[in-house]
Amino acid sequence: MARILSKAGNDQSGMAFIETLVALALLGLVAVAFLSGLTTASRANIIADEQTTAESLARSQMEWAKEAAYVYSATSYTPGAIPGGDDFAGYSATIDASPLHNPDDGIQKIAVIISHYSDEVLKVEGYKVDR
Repeated sequence: MARILSKAGNDQSGMAFIETLVALALLGLVAVAFLSGLTTASRANIIADEQTTAESLARSQMEWAKEAAYVYSATSYTPGAIPGGDDFAGYSATIDASPLHNPDDGIQKIAVIISHYSDEVLKVEGYKVDR
């Protein structure tokens, strides 16, 4: 009878070890999925913040270009100053212009391009009129 108890005891410890390994494997899979989700959410947050900042800059640069003196046959305008601080670090603006008609009759298509560390983030187009 001692032999049967000994064998049953060994089977129990072997099953407990396998159950522990399976539980750890499942826990590892859940942890990997959770961390992957956190990484994706963090990246999405960074992109959304970059887009929001770029949109704000693009709108202010478009207003800057529209308020600047009209230059006939201009191909670009000098962008306005970009605010300092950590929120706007690495951002730059380019303002391209092209006459809507040839010869220039006082209407230009304006394109404001916002870049972040030399990667284009946003392009906004509008029109400038000589008033």
